[in-house]
Amino acid sequence: MNMWSQKRGTMRRYDLTAQLYDMRYAEEQALKYRAALEQLSINGDSRVLDVGCGTGLLLSHLAEAETVVGVDISSKLLLQAKERARKLRDVHLVQADADHLPFRDDCFTAVFAFTVLQNMPAPLETLKEIRRVAKQCALIVVSGLKKAFSLRAFSVLLQNAGLKTVSLKDDEALKCYVAVNVQI
Repeated sequence: MNMWSQKRGTMRRYDLTAQLYDMRYAEEQALKYRAALEQLSINGDSRVLDVGCGTGLLLSHLAEAETVVGVDISSKLLLQAKERARKLRDVHLVQADADHLPFRDDCFTAVFAFTVLQNMPAPLETLKEIRRVAKQCALIVVSGLKKAFSLRAFSVLLQNAGLKTVSLKDDEALKCYVAVNVQI
């Protein structure tokens, strides 16, 4: 299957299940967010990108940021994120492919990519694209689904992408690894 066919399949799957997304995943996602955010400080100077923002569950956790941009390939998920974002200031939502982000180089001080990599045909390329839009000292928080990646494979992927892991959560309650990284 070529790369775009896989992405189109992911987009369709999330479009079809968008109404159920929060019911199915909100609790699981909240655990990931807490694992990452307990170690970070998002403040009024932060320009944050949420790659694979889905229905916008992370957005309210980033409310202190100067600007938050959420990106997702699914238009149906973005419609729900738009409703959630109405209550927040300086939140922008963009339908885009995580491998071709429509932003200039070095513009975000923090980038989050929760539950994204296992849906991508070439996760290393996705991480390189995320690095491209992140500032040099940006924090890049990435999760890796345990069903898709062994801990070793996930760690090697992050390293090959030019990321230095400063914190890695591998909690039994999480269905994924949560890595806080900086560019090397």
